[in-house]
Amino acid sequence: MTVRLSAIARSEGLLHQIQCGSLPGLRSSDACLTLTHEVRTLQRLRLKVTTLFLDIKAGFDNVDACSLRARLLASHVPSHMVDWVSCFLSERTCPLPFQASPNLASPVSVGTPQGSPISPLLFPLYVPPLHMSIPKGLMVSYVDDFSITVASPSNRGNIRRLQSLFNTIAARGRGIGVSFSVPKTELIHCRTPSQRSPPSTAPIELEGHLFSPSKVVRWLGYWFTPALNTTHHFRHRLFLAQAILSFVKRLSSPGAGVKPFLCHRIANGVLLPILTYGAVLLTPNSSALRSMDSFWHRVQRWTTNNLFSTPTSILSREACLPPVVSYCRYRRRLAARRVACAPPYSNPASARLPQSSPSLSSFRA
Repeated sequence: MTVRLSAIARSEGLLHQIQCGSLPGLRSSDACLTLTHEVRTLQRLRLKVTTLFLDIKAGFDNVDACSLRARLLASHVPSHMVDWVSCFLSERTCPLPFQASPNLASPVSVGTPQGSPISPLLFPLYVPPLHMSIPKGLMVSYVDDFSITVASPSNRGNIRRLQSLFNTIAARGRGIGVSFSVPKTELIHCRTPSQRSPPSTAPIELEGHLFSPSKVVRWLGYWFTPALNTTHHFRHRLFLAQAILSFVKRLSSPGAGVKPFLCHRIANGVLLPILTYGAVLLTPNSSALRSMDSFWHRVQRWTTNNLFSTPTSILSREACLPPVVSYCRYRRRLAARRVACAPPYSNPASARLPQSSPSLSSFRA
């Protein structure tokens, strides 16, 4: 049912073009790529760019079955699928897992059940009224995570525009029974890498809360800085990979260790994806790459049980583990090919490619 409903949602235009989550062929990297492309494009026009990151409060718990049914029927979704969705969301109960609480289930009239494969799709189908077109800006969403980007000659002007846009989207949210978690809001004033002026400290006030611009913002697993520098992102990935390696080593029995083929599986299936997460979009600089290489050489020695004097070129071949720089380049090429071949009406990142961009797809042949 999830596959059928997602296909109908795309063909009937039930989802906004900038919604990047809960659909096959779309990833968090597409949302982040769309955001960074828009920021760089606006900066080329000599404009100040500001981005506001929002999060819907308990989004899955506020989906109203009656409103969703009416929206699906108005969008010409087959009646038998609408009836299935209504039956899926009606007459549900939820137990209260508190200590010493009675083992009784309470009826639930709103919300989608967590863990169901169709729940992440029903929520984007419920919140299209929150999306809007922004002149000299862009709104990007990934399920319940929203980002609003605006540009103007000054950061103060961006703040006024963002306050107005937030009031509009908050009013639309109240109309469908959802609200934003204002304390989780983050603000960032983007800068160009060559900009030497002091960073802007203009805050924004939303519903009585004052938010100062952040130096680093985490959104969809990516760490963004005002200059879109990649150092902080890959430093964080390196720390996570080091922590996982230390934890895995503690799991082995004393004096026995882990078998080599299991070490290779752990390195290739756990450590490498954690270390290089985000490489499809971001490129590590020379400093971050040296630190990542040093850690990866240690992983290769752990896998092969070689001496520290073993040359690193031999380590990579004997451990059957690719170098970090080669693997990152390989991931970027795969991502570029996937974006270039994706339909521009269903992938916002692909929609921003020029028509002359080379592609194997019929959409840009």
